[in-house]
Amino acid sequence: MNILRSERWSAILLLVAAVLGLVLANVSFGAKVIELNTAHIDLPWLGLDLSIEHWISDGLLAVFFFIVAVELKRELVIGELNSLSKAMLPAIAAIGGVVVPALIFVAFAWGTDTVDGWPIPTATDIAFALGVLAVFGRFIPTRVRVFLLALAVLDDLIAILIIAFFFTSDANLAFIGLGAITITMFGAFSRMLKPRSAWVLSRKPQWPIAVVLWVLAALTWYFIYQSGVHATIAGVALGFVMARRPGGRSVHALEPYSNGIILPLFALSAAMVAIPQVSPSELDPAFWGILVGLPVGKIIGIVLIGGLGVMLVKRRAGVPLTIGDLLMVGALGGIGFTVSLLMNELAFSDHPEVADEGTLAVLLGSGIAIVCSAIAVTVRSRQYRKAGALSGPGGPFSR
Repeated sequence: MNILRSERWSAILLLVAAVLGLVLANVSFGAKVIELNTAHIDLPWLGLDLSIEHWISDGLLAVFFFIVAVELKRELVIGELNSLSKAMLPAIAAIGGVVVPALIFVAFAWGTDTVDGWPIPTATDIAFALGVLAVFGRFIPTRVRVFLLALAVLDDLIAILIIAFFFTSDANLAFIGLGAITITMFGAFSRMLKPRSAWVLSRKPQWPIAVVLWVLAALTWYFIYQSGVHATIAGVALGFVMARRPGGRSVHALEPYSNGIILPLFALSAAMVAIPQVSPSELDPAFWGILVGLPVGKIIGIVLIGGLGVMLVKRRAGVPLTIGDLLMVGALGGIGFTVSLLMNELAFSDHPEVADEGTLAVLLGSGIAIVCSAIAVTVRSRQYRKAGALSGPGGPFSR
């Protein structure tokens, strides 16, 4: 199971699944594969009517967002974002990496019905970015890795807020209220699993609490789904309220399933689109907005705004980030993938033909970013090696 916790292997699985999905959708029996992906599995007695594709993106993907929320909470409490001074520089760079790609998209799609897809190129895939860094960046110092992680975490937080505020319609306050109750109960019960809780110290079995937590998590997902808010927000809310140490143990247990099953399934399902048989001039402007916004917009935003942040924020210790570091992180930030595919699905739910083009744009844009970042990370890693850095943590440039 440990191999599925590896950043590089999770990135490889994600890429293979996406390529496989695209290939399956474009072979001779591709139409049947796509039809199977959109087939419905209904639970009318629960008021659930979801296709296989949506059971994956709305259901299973909530587990991924739970893991993201737990890790984000850890960074905010005891990690690299636990103070304003630590969070300032990656926050500035993350804002640049969101605003510039969105502006590029709007520049392409202005005046069209698809301009609402502006959030699509704003996301960074943490798993993929860290995977590329792990594969090609043996000598990249810890301080740069930490900066990338903090930026990607903040980027995900922005993506979560975008999904919550821009992709929610006709919210049902009654179900939101029920969801709030189960979320609160989930947080309270999770504290019974803290190392020094009365329940643990009395040596009572932990499995009854675990069962209660699973039931509350399922109810929370159901209530949030029925409320009209995107169901993955249930995972985010549960991750934020869960006690830190039980949350860490949960992430450790769930991570192999998320990396090895959930994310590849989502990539496989989301990438099942037939390549449109049209000339480039017939493609929707949204396609070009995403294709350019991801690899180009991220680099421009992170380098320009992040560079301004380096000048404004005084770093108390360690070697400051250089333009080479920012270029490398900007290239990695252009790997949108998982969250960009989800946003594409949400933004163009009423325009399926544009959604297909958007999926291809996300895959192509992320693919370009993968190639560019692999080159950038390799070059930068060699530069650090020549300068005397040790591989992994440590070395004169590790601060």
